Amino acid sequence: MCPRYQRAVEILGKRWTGLIIRTLLTRPRRFGEITGVVAGLSDRLLSERLKELESCDIVERRVFPDTPVRIEYALTSKGLELEQVVEAIQHWANCWDDVTTARTRKAHSMPAISQAPKTQNEPSPARSSLSG
Repeated sequence: MCPRYQRAVEILGKRWTGLIIRTLLTRPRRFGEITGVVAGLSDRLLSERLKELESCDIVERRVFPDTPVRIEYALTSKGLELEQVVEAIQHWANCWDDVTTARTRKAHSMPAISQAPKTQNEPSPARSSLSG
């Protein structure tokens, strides 16, 4: 596996990271604005993710010496280049969400069918899942 690809997936694949980046694509935001946009994101995890993204030069922390001090988070040029990635994921989600929803509805309306044991070559549903 390409080590650069692996590193990119390790960074971007962490829970909340994609949503934080998507939120910052529209404009720089203050800490409280990010938590207001990304439902369920705790202050502790947001702080952790922002520090990680700063260390990767994807996000920059801007301090304005106003009274009181104002701090904003913005994407760097490296972070802004992720816009195409975010748009591609949104396109994929738009194409496949209806299929997933239809399968879920169908599965709930049909009686359960016992399945034969999986062979060694058959992928496990947990491994093929994209949920984080």
